[in-house]
Amino acid sequence: MITRKLEAKIREYMSSGKAIVIYGPRQVGKTTLANQLLSEQSNIAYFNGDDTATRTLLSEVNVAKWQQVLGKREVLFIDEAQRIDNIGLKLKLVTDQLPHIHIIATGSSSFDLANMINEPLTGRKWEFQLTPLSFAELVDHFGWFEETQHLHTRLVLGSYPEVVTSPEYAQDRLRELTSSYLFRDVLNWATIKSSEKLEKLLTALALQVGSQVSYTELAQLCSMDHKTVERYIRIMEQSFIIFRIPSYSRNLRNELKFSRKIFFYDNGIRNGLLGDYTPLELRQDVGKLWENYLMSERKKLILNSNSHARGYFWRTRQKQEIDYIEEKDGQVTAFEFKWNPQGKVKNTKRFMETYKLDEVPVVTPENYSDFLLGEKYPA
Repeated sequence: MITRKLEAKIREYMSSGKAIVIYGPRQVGKTTLANQLLSEQSNIAYFNGDDTATRTLLSEVNVAKWQQVLGKREVLFIDEAQRIDNIGLKLKLVTDQLPHIHIIATGSSSFDLANMINEPLTGRKWEFQLTPLSFAELVDHFGWFEETQHLHTRLVLGSYPEVVTSPEYAQDRLRELTSSYLFRDVLNWATIKSSEKLEKLLTALALQVGSQVSYTELAQLCSMDHKTVERYIRIMEQSFIIFRIPSYSRNLRNELKFSRKIFFYDNGIRNGLLGDYTPLELRQDVGKLWENYLMSERKKLILNSNSHARGYFWRTRQKQEIDYIEEKDGQVTAFEFKWNPQGKVKNTKRFMETYKLDEVPVVTPENYSDFLLGEKYPA
């Protein structure tokens, strides 16, 4: 089993008396991680929110019912907890009235689970987000040299656990993930009757990855109104399929404000939506894949290190650009991404002068591990 970076961090909080909530997309390894965390426990009450019997059993609970259900158990583990109505209030009963019970809950959609949990469990929980396998986790497992040899594969097929551990079935697994299975919670909770428009929007985003996104243009392309596009994108972000990167601005006149780029948490999901698993050396979209890979991996690094860093891109009306900017504790760092190490770098002089930076490092396949491991450039 590939050890997850979050495991050690979560263990630090397990004896705090608060509920542990692990978010992440389906099939990313939340259940496996929870089982690993509980591997030394024996008195576990396990429930799965996808199971109809579980939802019926927990439809109405009070303290007496919890005592009956849990008995002498010391741990309550609820998988896919977002499927259980009013789960936040139900867990609040346990944390308040049965403080000896340790709680771990997982959820594949923050938009529902968080709405039901945040207010009832304010001050009573720790939240963690689990992503597809990170470069750092794969380096720890396989070794630096071995993992860097798989760069081309990761750019095309991504880093979902079953894709990594069973590469011979990678395309089949991605086809399954990019069917309605991955979007089950979106369809269930967002009152979307048909996945057709959702898939059309995701396909459009996959084609535009790394480019500035216009909700108006997407609405026209997908035959939807602007507000619906914005709503679907927000829900897909809360379902951990995509994430948004805003433009960076300190209110200088010529900087673009309110722009955004959208990236996928996993390259394999992006390519799966397009049905394109063409080997890297034959592709025309290598630059897009490289940028999405670096952005998603840096996102994983920030999440796994519990950093408060925020990511941006920068562009002026004169089309001067910086691919990635990170701001943390008032300090700004900037990076350019180039698949071809000999590729021409955009003019970054103005940005460096404006924000008083000595350099803008260029991340290429020759040095990308410095950027993704966080040793030379900490998140």
